[in-house]
Amino acid sequence: MRRPLTGVALALGLLGAFLAAPASAGQPRQSPPAAPGADIPADVTAGVAVFDRRTGSFTERVNADHRFRSASIVKLLLTLDFLWDRGPGYDIPQQDRGRLEAMLRSSDDDEASHYWGLRGRSAIIERMVPRLGLTGTAPPPAAYPGYWGYTSLTAADTVRIYRYILDESPAPVRDFIMGNLHRATRCANDGYDQYFGVPSAFEGPWAVKQGWSGFSSGGCTADGTPAAADTATRAGAADPAGAAGPSTAGGEGTPPPSPASPARSAAGVDLVREALHTTGTVGPDDRTIVAVLSLHPDGTPYGTAYSGLTRLVGSLDVPGARRPAGTWFETWGDGVRIRAGATTSSAVVSTLPAGADVLVSCQKRGQVISDPPHSSPWWAYLPQYGGYMTTVYIDAESRLPGVPECTDSGGRR
Repeated sequence: MRRPLTGVALALGLLGAFLAAPASAGQPRQSPPAAPGADIPADVTAGVAVFDRRTGSFTERVNADHRFRSASIVKLLLTLDFLWDRGPGYDIPQQDRGRLEAMLRSSDDDEASHYWGLRGRSAIIERMVPRLGLTGTAPPPAAYPGYWGYTSLTAADTVRIYRYILDESPAPVRDFIMGNLHRATRCANDGYDQYFGVPSAFEGPWAVKQGWSGFSSGGCTADGTPAAADTATRAGAADPAGAAGPSTAGGEGTPPPSPASPARSAAGVDLVREALHTTGTVGPDDRTIVAVLSLHPDGTPYGTAYSGLTRLVGSLDVPGARRPAGTWFETWGDGVRIRAGATTSSAVVSTLPAGADVLVSCQKRGQVISDPPHSSPWWAYLPQYGGYMTTVYIDAESRLPGVPECTDSGGRR
């Protein structure tokens, strides 16, 4: 149930709030142990592969050869294919540099659609599979040739892709790709917060290429205004089946299947359940490669999947990783803004995905925020966002238990 916006709730820029905080609100969530075993919820399908480049061995392998639709992870292959035949200097024209940087850092779908059409669509995957020795990667189904997000991929193959980039590719290729992944933006160009999984579970240094498919909105914009759910006019937008959709560049593309279509899978790859993938490297010198691909039950909210995947990643044995200090809490509400200070007049840092867990390092008194029947003068500092959110949407009792007060700089007393 939702209710109309009133008072300060409107100033916070909420789209709406639940009638009451869930019973679990305000209760600290214990971070899962780093080992042993991946913490995979019973209703989630996950493929996990963690590879320590220093020892040359896997520390985690769970369903590593299970095929998932790639969503935006395929953008790594699009980039490699573009750069493959540009030697020996591997110079990138300025226009292409801008396109590729947007695709790698902010997961821009329009740019992916541009290269998908320009370079032959499925032929890209057919070239890259033998080049990299991939065993579980295949082009999109024949019925959906324009849907680059329907490319099938496994966690094991994702590790192979990163191993090639890091250890075998020419230095200019490695430096360009990894340099951009190290600078991945929190807000993707389609309005999704892409700091789930690796960026939330671990301190830097890290580099990531993330993927998501089938969710209605990620609610992440610089001014705190939630992104529009309907982006179907974009060349690479999500279709009703939840895959990155047809390329308009260099070809005819394929119209999306209707919601009633029985084609829920192709060649054993689920095309419908909500997909959320986190991949990249963790630790100094890109020590450990992490690939976690996941499918969530139909209708799973983005914030729920975001938090679940972060917990899963935090449970893994990842050599070289440093886990952030603080206390994890569940949140409630929708469209809650995170601000630079403990007042609604402070600049907006980002918008919290509805229902996402947050890491709190300290709390401070600030502007009183009311969303009846809840009210609080306390604001929680979220170190991973570099900003504050009112504790109203964390704890109905206003002050968070066991969390110290902040200094003026946001650090602990």
